[in-house]
Amino acid sequence: MGAHANQAEAQPAGAVKALVAFTPLAGALVVPILVPLLMVRVSVAAGVLAAVILSCLWFSAMLHTSELPSHG
Repeated sequence: MGAHANQAEAQPAGAVKALVAFTPLAGALVVPILVPLLMVRVSVAAGVLAAVILSCLWFSAMLHTSELPSHG
């Protein structure tokens, strides 16, 4: 039972680590590409709105996936 429990804990931890590593990369690539495209193809207002919304979502995802030390 001990070996299976360690494997079960290792897989989600690996997935979480991948998500933690991918979150900054995703935001750093998506926002600068999508915002100018929206500004050119739709309107400047759509680009600004997308920048605000995507930045807020990215910031909250970064906070959610951050690895902070435990308190206590």
